[in-house]
Amino acid sequence: MLRPVDIMLIEDNPADVRLTQEALKEASVRNRLTVATDGAQAMAMLRHETPYGSCPRPDFILLDLNLPRKDGRQVLAEIKADERLRQIPVVVLTTSQATEDVLQSYDLQAAGFITKPVDLDEFLAVIAGIDRFWFSIVTLPPSTPGDPPPIA
Repeated sequence: MLRPVDIMLIEDNPADVRLTQEALKEASVRNRLTVATDGAQAMAMLRHETPYGSCPRPDFILLDLNLPRKDGRQVLAEIKADERLRQIPVVVLTTSQATEDVLQSYDLQAAGFITKPVDLDEFLAVIAGIDRFWFSIVTLPPSTPGDPPPIA
C-alpha cells in the first residue's frame, strides 16, 4: 500500500512555511507536512518527547540553519548522532550562501544544501526538483522496519 511522504520542515519564518506548503501542493507531492518553528521543538518532536508523542517520524527533513533556541547546525549534528534518526535524509534549505555553511553542513552529513531562492518561481522550481529527485528517483528508508517505502 502506498503512503504519503512524511516531511518535517524545520523553519521559523511563517512566510517560508506557507511558501513551502504551497510549493509542495503545486508539485503534487503526496505528503504529510510537520512543521517545527525552532531547533529545540524539532528535536523534541523527533524524539517524541511530551507533548509530541504522536508526531510521525519523518521520511525526509528540510532544515533551515538560522533557527531560534537551537540552530540548524546543532539540530543536524544531533540528528546524525542519534542512531534512531541518522538514516533520515536532511536537506538544508537556507538563505545562506556562505562556503563555511555549505562545508559544515556536509561535514555534519547533510544529504544536500540548497540556498533558498528569493524569486517565487525559482522557489517553486526548487521544491519541484526536490520532489523529482527525493520522492521519485531516490528510495527513502522506511520509517520502521517492515514498512513500505513512502511514495510521493
